[in-house]
Amino acid sequence: MKFKKENIKFKFMELQIIKTETDYQTLLEWVDNQFDLNIAPESKEGQKLQIALLLIKKYEDEHYPIPSPDPIEIVKLKMQENGLMNKDLVSWIGSKGYVSALLSGKKPLTLRIAKVLHQKLGIPAEVLLA
Repeated sequence: MKFKKENIKFKFMELQIIKTETDYQTLLEWVDNQFDLNIAPESKEGQKLQIALLLIKKYEDEHYPIPSPDPIEIVKLKMQENGLMNKDLVSWIGSKGYVSALLSGKKPLTLRIAKVLHQKLGIPAEVLLA
């Protein structure tokens, strides 16, 4: 069900926990309408909009979770960004063969190695430990 911006339902929207996809879509449309009206964040309507955004985030976190990135793929990406080769990691974590096995997924990412990669490449620990 599409609502037009001038629809009375938008004007008197009552906020509630989102339980269905229809509730979610309706609230998204209401939020879109509020943005179009350039509601001031500090106004009563602005506060209501902020609450609506929190409700939407809660629903999306539960129904549309974002998968955690693969830690090894993040390591490879950071290596590429920094112009590093496998051999550059040898002094940090072990032999060339071990580095190769780690980056190919044949060896596990240990806590010690995760700590080193966090320190050297700046990868958040929660990504490496996911």
